[in-house]
Amino acid sequence: MPFTVLAVCTGNICRSPAVETLLRSVFDTSVTVGSAGTNALVGRPIAEPMAELLTAGGFPPAGFAARQLTPELISGADLVLTLTPAHRAWVVDRVPSAVRRTLTVRELGRLSSTLTPGAVVGQDDAARLAALLPAALLERPRHVGRHHDDGVLDPYGHSAAVYRRSYDQILDGLTPILAALRA
Repeated sequence: MPFTVLAVCTGNICRSPAVETLLRSVFDTSVTVGSAGTNALVGRPIAEPMAELLTAGGFPPAGFAARQLTPELISGADLVLTLTPAHRAWVVDRVPSAVRRTLTVRELGRLSSTLTPGAVVGQDDAARLAALLPAALLERPRHVGRHHDDGVLDPYGHSAAVYRRSYDQILDGLTPILAALRA
């Protein structure tokens, strides 16, 4: 079975589909990526400003429709990447057993950035992701006592500049994750 990654935001039309689109473009077939929203605008496509940013970056989204987050989706995911700490709390409140496999994108990126090169190994992306999660969680003590902004700004209804900032925050969170998987 593939390793399943689930990205979670509020409406599932801006941030989480951006994470889904970006990760789908880089992972091999051993990983399945999806997204959902805690208060999804069910059936809606990716918000046009985010779709434009993805397309300009070489990641054109196709065939996306927002969906509501359910306990079944959470339970079926090997890794839940939320876009804010509040989304993480929402997930863990509904499925407490997901606590050790649910992190914000930026937290996992921050934790991955302090891993030593070669700390994550595996024959495919699924195996490397399965190794990344416990390795990253072991990094948490190194980050205690410092202020961390682990949320990604919600751009919905805001200017193109706010969408750009949100997109950049997503990229900043994903870059060290992908680097750890490829090191």
